[in-house]
Amino acid sequence: MTNPDTPTEPALVGSDLRRTYRLPRRSPFEPGAVRTAVDGVDLTVAAGSRLGIVGESGSGKSTLVRLLAGLEAPTTGTVHASGRLVDARASAVSSRWFRRETGIVFQDPVASLDPRMRVGAIVAEPLRALRVEGGHRAMVAAVLERVDLPADAADRYPHEFSGGQRQRIAIARAVVHRPRILFGDEPMSALDVVVRARVIDLFRSFVDDLGATLVLVSHDIGVVQRLCDTVAVMSAGRIVEHGPVSLLDAPTHEVTRALVAAAPTLP
Repeated sequence: MTNPDTPTEPALVGSDLRRTYRLPRRSPFEPGAVRTAVDGVDLTVAAGSRLGIVGESGSGKSTLVRLLAGLEAPTTGTVHASGRLVDARASAVSSRWFRRETGIVFQDPVASLDPRMRVGAIVAEPLRALRVEGGHRAMVAAVLERVDLPADAADRYPHEFSGGQRQRIAIARAVVHRPRILFGDEPMSALDVVVRARVIDLFRSFVDDLGATLVLVSHDIGVVQRLCDTVAVMSAGRIVEHGPVSLLDAPTHEVTRALVAAAPTLP
């Protein structure tokens, strides 16, 4: 029997997504070259699923997640979330519904956290911007405790924390408003092995608690295998293999085989 609370619409649908960039001209007499980062991608992300996007450097995986997250507009194609069009060019007011549905954690917490703001204000930013009702101070305190930060963290600045702690601040900001879709763009790549394990556990626990859909970009096959149930493999702006994460155990496409073979392993 179908649970009436289970969403029937896919969380995200990308249709014929293309993103091109015009490169600087080498000469005023020559037209600028065009680089294609995403080249005709069709992708459906089921509600509640955990999708990992992998590929070599320059494959277009980070650009694709920026298109899906509405941070960048596609050159052609569309993105729909729960059946509604996501317009990256829309005003902040018009796109508030989508920002309320989503949270994102970036690769570099140093670049993504404003050094002039205290941690409490940083984490509360989505609550203010999205006009979330309730006691914001209590919500911030609860989520900072959840990511194992000190009791006085809200009154301190980002530079007073280690790299792993800063990434936990970024996670707290991404989930404080309880989004239905959580994006991660290489969120573990700048962390050492021990800290990475803790951040992976945090991601898993928040996704479980929120019942959220996860879209994770990573070059680390092991991270994807631990966090995701489906995987999309990209090369040259296209998805070349897509299916359950178990396909990484027996890949069929040469690009996937090369990625798996290049993954470091311990004897």
